[in-house]
Amino acid sequence: MPQVKDLVSIIVPVYNVERYIEKCLGSLINQSYKNIEIICVNDGSPDNSRDIIESLMKSDGRIRLIDQQNQGLSGARNTGLDAAHGEYVMFLDSDDWIDPETCETAVDEIKKENAQLVMWSYVREFPSHSLQKHIFDGERIVFEGESMTALHKRIAGLTGSELSDPGNADSAVTAWGKLFKSDVIKNNGCRFTDTKLIGTEDALFNLEAFCYIKKAVFVDRCFNHYRKDNKSSLTNSYNKNLYPRWQELYNRMAKIIEGNNLPFEDALNNRIALSIIGIGLNELTNPVSSKERIKNFKAVINSPRYKSAYSALELKYFPIHWKVFFSFCKRGNAMGVYILIKIISRIIGR
Repeated sequence: MPQVKDLVSIIVPVYNVERYIEKCLGSLINQSYKNIEIICVNDGSPDNSRDIIESLMKSDGRIRLIDQQNQGLSGARNTGLDAAHGEYVMFLDSDDWIDPETCETAVDEIKKENAQLVMWSYVREFPSHSLQKHIFDGERIVFEGESMTALHKRIAGLTGSELSDPGNADSAVTAWGKLFKSDVIKNNGCRFTDTKLIGTEDALFNLEAFCYIKKAVFVDRCFNHYRKDNKSSLTNSYNKNLYPRWQELYNRMAKIIEGNNLPFEDALNNRIALSIIGIGLNELTNPVSSKERIKNFKAVINSPRYKSAYSALELKYFPIHWKVFFSFCKRGNAMGVYILIKIISRIIGR
């Protein structure tokens, strides 16, 4: 079916979200921009999520329901892409929600600038409080030419003064929080890769998709509400496959960078270097002795890939505590890295 002009296809993967799906879909049903289709991909969810969606479908014909056997988040998003009819496409996780004017603002901006992408900031929703996350400084930024290349590079990793806040490493790489021209994705065969292969899918997807985006717009409006309380089961349990999967992710990112002659090697090296934080936090949940954890830290930071990444990492941009942390990494001081990771874990409440 040909794309429908000005239609926004919103893809919502669904799995075990009976507590959240009604609020998520309610935020879409109540968009001020009405020319939307809501594609719910039921990824073999065993709870009552499907029943809730069916109930909402009775009162809003813009909701479409697709059932499939469980394929994970990436598989559900790919199914949604195959079914999308809209000129524009966006993604929303089924435990999150967006503000009523999100689609209207995004469509206005993408048409005004004749761009292929619009992106915006978001709010992290904790059980007891909310925290805004502003991706860039400035109320509105148009990326084109060299600035578009810099934005693309930001997807690969932080560089230069961006390293002053390592917490921003993934703030711009999410699949959600963006409105794409559908042609950018569909005509170039951009797909999400299974997290069972690469650990996390958004950075790789966007690194590829941004190869075909010549102009983008950022608006500093916190439209997306990213629910943090429902992510705890994923982030507080040990993932024994995280390290090898991330190595495969970096292999695939490197292939895209090399295949498109992108000058992003330093950005990817920095992403690899900063990834020790996530690897370390995951290792703290490993049900082994501290001695064994430190041994695992030592193996990672002394591996050729990580030694190469740290040797090129510029410490001058980091705040003092991060300078100390990455100095330990550079020297292969596994005990120091382990102690600081434990402190980080306590600070962020994990």
